[in-house]
Amino acid sequence: MRIAFYAPLKSPNHPVPSGDRLMARLIMRALELGGHCVEIVSEFRSFAATPEEANARRSAAQAELSRLRQDWSIKPRPDVWFCYHPYYKSPDMFGPALCREFAIPYVTAEASYSAKRDTTEWGEQQRLVVDGAGQAAVNIVLTERDRTGLAQALPTATFATLKPFIDTTLFATALSQAKPQRLITAAMMRSGDKMQSYTMLAEALRLIGDRPWTLAIAGDGPMRADVERLFSTIEAHRIEWLGELNAGEIAHELGRSGIYVWPGCGEAYGLAYLEAQAARLPVIAQKTAGVPEVVIDGVSGYLTPSGDTRAFAAAVAALLDDPVRRSTMGASARQFVLKERSLEVAAKALDAILQTYVRRKA
Repeated sequence: MRIAFYAPLKSPNHPVPSGDRLMARLIMRALELGGHCVEIVSEFRSFAATPEEANARRSAAQAELSRLRQDWSIKPRPDVWFCYHPYYKSPDMFGPALCREFAIPYVTAEASYSAKRDTTEWGEQQRLVVDGAGQAAVNIVLTERDRTGLAQALPTATFATLKPFIDTTLFATALSQAKPQRLITAAMMRSGDKMQSYTMLAEALRLIGDRPWTLAIAGDGPMRADVERLFSTIEAHRIEWLGELNAGEIAHELGRSGIYVWPGCGEAYGLAYLEAQAARLPVIAQKTAGVPEVVIDGVSGYLTPSGDTRAFAAAVAALLDDPVRRSTMGASARQFVLKERSLEVAAKALDAILQTYVRRKA
């Protein structure tokens, strides 16, 4: 199929790295691996930080909608419009209208809905998401959390599941961990959930200062100074600041470590968890948000109760103290990702979804 791909939150070509950009790129690659022709149909970013900004973005979107309509009038039309990650702050302002006008199937992936937004100033934005999802030939969900939310608003909508996945190429050869007591984490340094996770991680590690651990931190961002202050009361020799790394560098650093530690406050799911497991690292995280979708509690890591810093610290200490368990969990983690969450597995699953829900409607 010829697929018009659109990511309203952040284009796959956006210069700033993030989990959203990475997942968009991975889905495009999975579609191509499945034999489809994928084109980024628009670079328009509909994201708005405030309701006032959202009104301005809707006005600006009219010119882009006209451009797309004109293109489709004189050029070959795609077989399907594929929208990745529409939500109330970045709805798809083009796909649903164009698909109705040109009789083309509409598909969403990782669309999300939050009922509490309906009665706020974001209500109009959220209605755009709900209307699109209701029109979709299929809504592809990456977590049960998203399915539950959408089904609340659209109980008769069509859903299919695609589990979060990564490209495992960089982890084809798993190195034995040279520093088993080297903890590692990788995350952007920004306000909100990321800062909350960094705060919890620093507090937890202070509770287990009697263990001989070190922590490598990969990441950078506007809150770098604040993150450094969080860890300033921990002995300097224990903390290794790696800065922002590319994918290959992260894979290398994971291979030199023993345990991946990241609380995951508010994580949609967290591709970094899959990368760590592919490198044979067990994960310590919270059992919250979408994290259970990518870590098997008790098998590939430990998921502790949400907000329980002491439980998180105890889980880290338990793996530091038990090298056999750490090794067993690491091996299970690697097999889980390679066998169930690889790009190749996702490509087959995604193609099957399109053949089932879109091909027969085209």
